[in-house]
Amino acid sequence: MSRPMPRPGVLDIAPYVPGKSEAPGVAKVYKLSANETPLGPSPKAIAAYRDCAAHLEDYPEGSSRVLREAIGKGFGLDPDRIICGAGSDELLNLLAHTYLGPGDEAIMTDHCFLVYPIATMANGGKSIVVPVKDFVTDVDAILAAVTPRTKIVWVANPNNPTGTYVPFDELKRLQRNLPPHVLLVIDAAYSEYVSRNDYEAGIELVATTENTVMCRTFSKIHGLASLRVGWMYGPGHLIDAVNRIRGPFNVSTPAMQAAIASLADTDYIARARAHNDQWLNWLTEEISKLGLKVTPSVANFVLIHFPQEKGRTADDADAFLTKRGLILRALKNYKLPHALRLTVGTEEANRLVVAALREFVGA
Repeated sequence: MSRPMPRPGVLDIAPYVPGKSEAPGVAKVYKLSANETPLGPSPKAIAAYRDCAAHLEDYPEGSSRVLREAIGKGFGLDPDRIICGAGSDELLNLLAHTYLGPGDEAIMTDHCFLVYPIATMANGGKSIVVPVKDFVTDVDAILAAVTPRTKIVWVANPNNPTGTYVPFDELKRLQRNLPPHVLLVIDAAYSEYVSRNDYEAGIELVATTENTVMCRTFSKIHGLASLRVGWMYGPGHLIDAVNRIRGPFNVSTPAMQAAIASLADTDYIARARAHNDQWLNWLTEEISKLGLKVTPSVANFVLIHFPQEKGRTADDADAFLTKRGLILRALKNYKLPHALRLTVGTEEANRLVVAALREFVGA
């Protein structure tokens, strides 16, 4: 039978599979699997979104100018060096579409965000996966994997699902030792949560080099995941190239206005950060007391490791918690079959999940 066929390599891509969000038969579910903020969006963002409802017949401004200007003002950046997208996922895919072709290589780490191999392979590229050290990105492993075919290095900082980060000095060392034609992509989706003195989201590297770009999102601390808003800061030549293939009107007007209002609500962001600081530390300490290993995290989630002993595995824990309406993220597709990722939730959800884990381990 003759029919349209995808080009070679497309059917080799493992599709992105999101975590579950339901617990059949359970009256109240606590979704702690998607790294969503437990505080919801800023009330000012909700109001700005609603104010757009009377003009849904109008196309949005095609370049997201008002949002780019707000981001530029908020971070001290040139708006002409910013692109906005339907989530940072779209921007990552646009980068791959712009800079990768058949036979090119893109380097990423073990346990990296699954969009990286998808974007790479979708454009005919080859994913080169390098090991990590104690779940932390290994700069030397990345540099050792560089070949004449390398075109992109993907670095999530902090990384999802491990919650670990690369100190700024190491990130600078990575960029300094990459060939100048290799694009370093810093995915800083969780940067607003990081409070370490040796961390920098990537703005300085982008501002001072020609081969670095930083991606950010409004889906995490801003709580606008359903609106799909992301942004990218890069050198002028890169912004020009990506804009040539970016679809028009890719960010809706309600999404732009909600994002602008959220950026301006600094008190809300401070509350969200304080909530995360308190409960990230509490969850790490309390779960560790149960005899379970927790990878130190600087994001809004923790990686919990389970033994391989029957009845005590990650699968067993997942089933046990799900029956109680506590949904965590299983990580087999991240090559972490013996771990679960837990998003920081409300105080109620955090206390319930620790109590359930205590029951599970028999502590």
